[in-house]
Amino acid sequence: MAKAKILVVDDEEDILELLEYNLVREDYEVIRAVEGEEAIKIAQQERPDMILLDIMLPSVDGVEVCRRIRALPNGAHPYIVFLTARSEEYSEIAGLEAGGDDYITKPIKPRLLLTRINAVLRRDRKPTRTQETPTVLRIGELEINREQYVVRNGATRLNLPKKEFELLVFLASHPGKVFSREVLLEKVWGTNVHVVDRTIDVHIRKLRGKIGKHWIQTVQGVGYKFAEPI
Repeated sequence: MAKAKILVVDDEEDILELLEYNLVREDYEVIRAVEGEEAIKIAQQERPDMILLDIMLPSVDGVEVCRRIRALPNGAHPYIVFLTARSEEYSEIAGLEAGGDDYITKPIKPRLLLTRINAVLRRDRKPTRTQETPTVLRIGELEINREQYVVRNGATRLNLPKKEFELLVFLASHPGKVFSREVLLEKVWGTNVHVVDRTIDVHIRKLRGKIGKHWIQTVQGVGYKFAEPI
């Protein structure tokens, strides 16, 4: 099995060295970048499996880097994990809304960080197709291709970030069934990755903006459900 490739983006040399040392010990291939424009170029050329991304970067900040990588038309879907000293709630929300999959605050705890990285990448390699869920889901004007990671909303093609796509697939595979935030976090993010409940709300809001508000419905005090076909 090929090594997973991780792009580490930070403008502090000691942080880069610490992360590279620990990741290489775990048998990951590591690429380094020290500023935003460089990170975007490397992401487009190298297609890493994951990006560890600081927010406070020269030239382009990490939130904008994340947003621009998510908009790249190359079909790549890296996990993007913010690793930053910015602990304010608004920074975390901005990172998630830009397409981040997780948000970890410094100081770095290498073993904890590696545990979370390992869990995410192991889950990514598991087969995603099941006997119950077809490769292509068609619901009304929506067409969801699970192998190509492509969604079509009528004539519009949408390239969604990985977690938005996986959340949409899960909900659309169970139309009419209500899921709590806790269940959605477990089913889509897994049990070994620490993310907060508002992560679900951020991703739901972004999905509604792209596919239409009527598809994903809120059940007050319970959670969310995908609309049943009419």
